[in-house]
Amino acid sequence: MPEKTPDERAMIEELERELERLKVSDLLVQTLYTISSLGYRRLDAETRDLEQARLAIEALRALAPVLHGSVPETLLRDLNQVTANMQLAYAKAVSESVADTSDTKATDADASEDDASS
Repeated sequence: MPEKTPDERAMIEELERELERLKVSDLLVQTLYTISSLGYRRLDAETRDLEQARLAIEALRALAPVLHGSVPETLLRDLNQVTANMQLAYAKAVSESVADTSDTKATDADASEDDASS
């Protein structure tokens, strides 16, 4: 194994100091915010992926309660509100997807009828 340069050793030492200060609760909070951001992106009409959005909601619902007692109650309330808002946005996206599918089927049926009468 090659000898590490002084810069590499300094970087490793700095990383080790950071890991000593980092708390699991901090990492979980950051992870939940990242999950919520990704979940909301997957609800956007341009990048819609309902399965990924559902997974984000389920992850938020599963992980947020684990933080109870480790983070301020106001933060837990915020996370619960984010989860509730995402669930509402998910329900709206699902209903829009169903409506889009129904519209597509109706358009296809009208086109088929027009072709049959021609």
